[in-house]
Amino acid sequence: MEKVTQMDFAVQRLGMFPYMEAWDKQKELVQAIDQGRLGNQLLLLEHPHTITLGRGSHQENIIFSPDYYQQQGVQLVEIDRGGDVTYHGPGQLVGYPLFHLGERGNNAHGYLRDLEEVLIRTLKRFGIEAGRKEAYTGAWVGDVKIAAIGVKFNRGRNRRGYITSHGFALNVNTDLRYFQMIVPCGIKEYGVTSMQEQLGKPVDMNEVMEQVIACTHEVFGDKME
Repeated sequence: MEKVTQMDFAVQRLGMFPYMEAWDKQKELVQAIDQGRLGNQLLLLEHPHTITLGRGSHQENIIFSPDYYQQQGVQLVEIDRGGDVTYHGPGQLVGYPLFHLGERGNNAHGYLRDLEEVLIRTLKRFGIEAGRKEAYTGAWVGDVKIAAIGVKFNRGRNRRGYITSHGFALNVNTDLRYFQMIVPCGIKEYGVTSMQEQLGKPVDMNEVMEQVIACTHEVFGDKME
């Protein structure tokens, strides 16, 4: 069996960060990684209320008119990641790993499974038993989704292999009522949940970030730059 190379990465904690600014920042960092000016990065942040439409989104999963979302203080954004419609907002930990997959065999499918594994291990450290659901991405607690995944594989111009962008959204203390404004990820038959709902109490976001970082090291690498 081919040995998987360990991946080094640096962490940027960005706090509450507007969605479009984060999108632009990812593009800049991906270019820097491709040019060899920067190593792999993991961005951890929260977004203001935002609904994103991925390349695979369907208009019927946007329940209300654009004017309605604007009145509710929710931004609508069409983006270049895979996947359908999803929600981002306060209390949700968003992670954007900007990783050069050429270091790990350029395995896109394996990368998605690794992201799921990071989330599953993180949740287990808080006493939440999460897992995968066949035919769907993300992390699930039974039949409810606790974390969504939507990524883009950017083909390197200067380096062989993909450089990832976008990533995961873990519902920590998220106000789940906002998910009622959409059909999350186009999935009508299953609901969503949060760590707060599962544990019956608010969860410290900084502690969740620390555990996500630790589990990312376990799955992807052995040290930070």
